[in-house]
Amino acid sequence: KSTVMKCLFGTYQKDEGTIILDGREVNFSGPKDALENGVAMVHQELNQCLERNVIDNLFLGRYPKTSLGVIDEGRMKKEASDLFRKLGITVDLSQPMKKMSVSKRQMCEIAKAISYNSKVIVLDEPTSSLTAPEVEKLFKMMRQLREQGISLIYISHKMDEIYSLTDQITVFRDGCLIGSVATKDVTPEKLINMMVGRELNDVYDKSSPKTADYDENEVLLKVENLTRENEFYNINFEVKRGEILGFFGLMGAGRTEVMDTVFGLRKAEKGTVTMKGNQMGTVKKAISNGMAYITEDRKISGLNLIASVKDNISIAYMDMITKGKFLIDFKKEKEISDELIKKIKIKCSSRDTLAGTLSGGNQQKIVIAKWF
Repeated sequence: KSTVMKCLFGTYQKDEGTIILDGREVNFSGPKDALENGVAMVHQELNQCLERNVIDNLFLGRYPKTSLGVIDEGRMKKEASDLFRKLGITVDLSQPMKKMSVSKRQMCEIAKAISYNSKVIVLDEPTSSLTAPEVEKLFKMMRQLREQGISLIYISHKMDEIYSLTDQITVFRDGCLIGSVATKDVTPEKLINMMVGRELNDVYDKSSPKTADYDENEVLLKVENLTRENEFYNINFEVKRGEILGFFGLMGAGRTEVMDTVFGLRKAEKGTVTMKGNQMGTVKKAISNGMAYITEDRKISGLNLIASVKDNISIAYMDMITKGKFLIDFKKEKEISDELIKKIKIKCSSRDTLAGTLSGGNQQKIVIAKWF
């Protein structure tokens, strides 16, 4: 989905086909070209100048100038204030982006897309980091834009959002268009069938078949009284062998901070994390005891976009494929990488494909393959 939209936005160049905008064929040379022709895109992974303030990010690449040829900061401030007031977004315009929450940064990016007087705005999973009130504010904004004649393409995995917001739904599966239907004419069951390619009697699989012999009562991970001031207090839980433990909470509830600390990315001020009877505390200890961490941000999870799929996968087990002390067993590295590419169904032309050229979903699969 995201890859197709990047072709529309000019980030990628398409190999075949046509794009028609206002009755004429277009082929944008890049995002700047797309923006100047009325097509804007709010990406899932925000790409902002974090050291600069909101106003600078809003006008990046198109600073208005005075008759003397210098940047007209007064005009920028006024136009930015008018825009955010119109959209009902409250932010400190002079604040550097790095000091803002992800949700506030997301709202600023949406405001920037609107500021281009766009005819079409693509939003790629914009609610992934928003709280419920912020989501409602975003939806209200989108409905206002629709009433003004602006077209919106909304990418999401969340069924309730799709049904509450859209007029038409287009389903993709494995890089192919499955179909487009009017939202009012399709049931959730039919939509699920289009997405997965088969009938589902239950949306959730209630069975949990064992594929190996193990003691279901064995505690693998134990967290006791884990505390970081102003973030979380006295967290206690256990994870048994073969168990799936879910953590749930709104943005800011502390889920990520707890998991960062369990893995050793943050230092606990109180409490202990024990894995298979061994006390943790650092990332090195966590990995050596068989713990993996896949974060919400693929880049933080250690994905190297300018390295190949093979190199990204093998970096976690390099010590397992060395000949002697220094030499890498390239044959074994290729075999293991090919096996994982097939097992996890990473869609790439070969093991040597650069990770940065793949879709976001396939990049996430590489991160998972690395830990496998």
